[in-house]
Amino acid sequence: QAQLVESGGGLVQAGGSLRLSCAASGRTFSSYAMGWFRQASGKEREIVAAIARSGVNTYYADSVKGRFTISRDNAKNTVYLQMSSLKREDTAGYYCAAAAAVRGGFYTTPVGAREYDYWGQGTQVTVSS
Repeated sequence: QAQLVESGGGLVQAGGSLRLSCAASGRTFSSYAMGWFRQASGKEREIVAAIARSGVNTYYADSVKGRFTISRDNAKNTVYLQMSSLKREDTAGYYCAAAAAVRGGFYTTPVGAREYDYWGQGTQVTVSS
């Protein structure tokens, strides 16, 4: 069972950058596909980005393509979300999630929330104009 802890959120001006981190406990981090989701006030949770166990295959929501980058460091049991050119509409709680190996192959990037087994508590990102 994985425990996930996000960090790196905060208040930033539009156009600025933030890097979110998600540290996972346990010895099997490399066996999980990882994802970042976000949920804005009054809206449903949505996928932002995902990275496969391969560390190479990635997925991005159209709204963040070219601005956000997901990466993972298996040696540190950590997944990152580098966010640049932030917009007010990026304001949300950001959650990382882990999908167990049984849910897909080595190159799979799960995009549905139901495909993920473990969730962090979230970190708030607020973008001001």
